Amino acid sequence: MSKQNPGSGLAYLSATDARRLFAARELSPVELMRAVIDRAEQTEPVVNAFAERLFDEALEQARHAEDRFLGKGGLTPRPLEGIPIATKEKHAIAGRSLTEGSLVLAGVTATENAPVIDRILEAGGIIHARTTTPEFSIATFTHSRLWGVTRNPWNPDLTPGGSSGGAGASLAAGSTLLASASDIGGSTRIPAAFTGTVGFKAPYGRIPGVAPLSADHYRGDGPMARTVDDCVTFANVLAGPDPRDHVSLRPKLVLPAEYDAVEGMRIALCLRLGAYDVHPEIEDNTRAVARALADAGAVVEEIELPWTKDDLLLSLAAHFSTIFGALVSEVEAKHRDRMSGYAVAFADTMAEARERVSYLDGLRVETRLQRELAEAMEPFDALICPTTAVPGLPAGDDLLGRLVVNGEDHGEPLWAAMTAPFNINNRCPVLNVPSGRSSWGLPTGVQIVGHTYDDPTVFRIGKALEQLRPWTYSPDRLPQVGPSSASSS
Repeated sequence: MSKQNPGSGLAYLSATDARRLFAARELSPVELMRAVIDRAEQTEPVVNAFAERLFDEALEQARHAEDRFLGKGGLTPRPLEGIPIATKEKHAIAGRSLTEGSLVLAGVTATENAPVIDRILEAGGIIHARTTTPEFSIATFTHSRLWGVTRNPWNPDLTPGGSSGGAGASLAAGSTLLASASDIGGSTRIPAAFTGTVGFKAPYGRIPGVAPLSADHYRGDGPMARTVDDCVTFANVLAGPDPRDHVSLRPKLVLPAEYDAVEGMRIALCLRLGAYDVHPEIEDNTRAVARALADAGAVVEEIELPWTKDDLLLSLAAHFSTIFGALVSEVEAKHRDRMSGYAVAFADTMAEARERVSYLDGLRVETRLQRELAEAMEPFDALICPTTAVPGLPAGDDLLGRLVVNGEDHGEPLWAAMTAPFNINNRCPVLNVPSGRSSWGLPTGVQIVGHTYDDPTVFRIGKALEQLRPWTYSPDRLPQVGPSSASSS
């Protein structure tokens, strides 16, 4: 296959462009994999996005992918053929570690692949690395006693978010083209916002999960990428029914590759979701997104929701303490001394919540919150709001007290992210796309919230924003971590 100039920044290619270059025989999957591995070697000493490296196996798989594009053996290329993909360590790969960032599970190996792993491999994707998470994926930051601190390539003093922090960090660092993620309270969207990437929280059941948490209607697995087109392609690979997950939806939804412009759409703008104190720079960037949509012909109307902190907190406490929190508490009861401080604090908080509120208490509030969102959105095609209330969070901090960043007191850390309300409303698809940059040195994000199971609409708006307010990773717009550019990639 034809050779690309090694100084062309291959590590920051989109998967869409890479696939096109493979097909035209202008780029080899082996060249691309080497470029991504080289970039990882440059950035990982600072970023620490990877829990496990599978570089040798990935290069061998890239050689097989190259053969498919050359037509050898009568095999044809598949949708993700030859594309480097970093997968979240909690997404089980048979025979490999399944620690979820916990010393308690050190030495545990998976017995079968998670559904999302099977989908990636069946589509020809190459898993070259597995990404870090906080312990048991319970935090809005990414560090653990097992893997250390994962840092944001845009500003290493700050976290890439969590729990899919390694996924977002690797995308921003150029050490992967796609990354798998999961989301139970914002674990896809928070890292996407802090790293300037695209993250999709699919509606419940769209992408199959793993028991028993596949039955938790707050959570779901999903794709992260640097472009909307890449996120669409990846989502189409991951979606569809699987017999291991009773709630996985059929028939499979296939997202379109092309979308109409936003002219004539009606979009609600909600800056505070009724309950959040939003940093002025976040508000400014979100309003800039709204203006761009209005300038493109959409009708944008600012609204407010009647939600309160007390209602959101009750719903979340009842739900998490009953399912996910109960799982963590089981571990904590036997292994408290081996767990991270924030994991122990989470288990203790969940135990207290189980004494205070019932699951039924939570459902009464949860269903009211869902109705209030549905009624507010009824006149609109979609809703946009900030993804986070603050521009960043410190790296390596357990965030167990007040949230103080850059000398500013932002109150209780729970309210730093504006994502959990849409896990309460988890039949709504939500797409995070970049909204701008802050003076803290990080990108900021906006959530595009669709009506229940209306996935195409959020991608339609996301695609429009990508064109109206480009965030493309280009040679003059890259994180300055490792070498100052991707020149050796």
